[in-house]
Amino acid sequence: MNPKLREKTMESLSAVLPITTIVLLISIFLVPLELGSITLFTVGAVMLIFGMGFFQLGAEIAMTPIGEGLGVQISKTKKLFMVLLIGFIMGAIITISEPDLQVLAEQVPSVPNLILILTVAVGVGIFLAVAIIRIKYKISLSVILIILYTLLLIGSFFVPKDFLAVAFDSGGVTTGPMTVPFIMALGVGLASMRNDKDAASDSFGLVALSSIGPILAVLILGCFFNPADIDGVIINIENVVTTRDVAYVFAKNIPHYLEEVFISLFPIALVFIIFQISTHRYHKRQVLRISFGLVYTYIGLVLFLCGVNVGFAPVGSFIGEKVAGLNYNWILIPIGMLIGYFIVKAEPAIQILNHQVETVTEGAVSVKMMDRCMSLGVAISVGLAMLRVLVGISIIWIIVPGYIIALLLSLFVPKIFVGIAFDSGGVASGPMTSTFLLPLSIGVCKALGGNLMTDAFGVVALVALTPLIAIQLMGLVYQIKTRKQEKILIETTVLPDDSDIIVDLEEDV
Repeated sequence: MNPKLREKTMESLSAVLPITTIVLLISIFLVPLELGSITLFTVGAVMLIFGMGFFQLGAEIAMTPIGEGLGVQISKTKKLFMVLLIGFIMGAIITISEPDLQVLAEQVPSVPNLILILTVAVGVGIFLAVAIIRIKYKISLSVILIILYTLLLIGSFFVPKDFLAVAFDSGGVTTGPMTVPFIMALGVGLASMRNDKDAASDSFGLVALSSIGPILAVLILGCFFNPADIDGVIINIENVVTTRDVAYVFAKNIPHYLEEVFISLFPIALVFIIFQISTHRYHKRQVLRISFGLVYTYIGLVLFLCGVNVGFAPVGSFIGEKVAGLNYNWILIPIGMLIGYFIVKAEPAIQILNHQVETVTEGAVSVKMMDRCMSLGVAISVGLAMLRVLVGISIIWIIVPGYIIALLLSLFVPKIFVGIAFDSGGVASGPMTSTFLLPLSIGVCKALGGNLMTDAFGVVALVALTPLIAIQLMGLVYQIKTRKQEKILIETTVLPDDSDIIVDLEEDV
């Protein structure tokens, strides 16, 4: 095995193993599962591990250089109209390619899939163009975020309440495994052409702004559609008895994901070909390396999505429904928090973000620090989501105060932490959230007889919210510690000089 691929696979194993163990323990002590279902889940976990390994390697050697190259080229473009047009086209293409968006679109009733997908794509395209302009013209991220989120929160009071959770969920699912590596690399490429002190911090924030676009776009769409309650969205666990049955279930589903991921990756490969022909930026060896990277990305996403959708999602829905039926169903809150703490580590785009943060900050913010902060944030998110399903709290009472706190914090923390935090929110709500936590929430809601549109949906939005606060609090602590260290350094540096002056004066006397 390629040493780099082995390294990425081992990272994936350490990320997936805890959540797999938790689900197996739940199946032993709380919700007994048939051996066939457990086998499906275990095989799904193995596919997930190898899929993440291939995907991370592919994103590193293909998606990152393509994104950075485009970012550098856009920075050289003098015409504002061309910058906006390229940003819009790239945002729309990448969003249409996002598998997570396809999953959400299939679960939203009353709105045709194509209309929802195109609406979200337009939202991302517009706001990615805005994000590029922000970096190019050095506009404050905090100011833009405060203005846009204020408009977003005001607009949320004027749409049907049944559509609110779906709108905020759409902002989370658009920044998944396909979009995040590309958009983050694009930001690095754009910022690399600047030599000012804020260039590193401004390389973050593209994901954050790209997450706002779909929310606003879907909120507007909600004025024209009024989706009713959902029926039949819970995925049933396949009935398997033998190992041959298990193999057949996965073999039956793989062609669908081969086609889906091919459709997702094709536009990106086409952009790379056109970009290379028009600029000749990469030499032959780099072109070959990027081509192999796209193949790795393709293999990884097929394995990942098949494993998650066939093995994980049905088990998540089943566990949610059965635990909700227990007399002590409040246990869903600590279970949800435990699952949330570990599940974020299995998000493929999270690892890419964390490594980029460590690189850009030159180790000041380590992968370990980011992991811990993200895990705590998502644990709180899922706990709140389970509480919401159990008692029927409207998402507006959590979302509005949450974003107000996050925006206020953005005024006091270092710039780089603002960009990292708001990017983290979009990255945390990836395929593991949409294909395990959302089915878990739907299963609970079904068992309790709640409204799926208002109670079950929203878990993706909450997962995207709490990292904004958690990462910025980490930035605040980092800032306080840095100032203390600087103060101690100044004091220890000044005092000896003062002593020398006193000694000199005494000698003169």
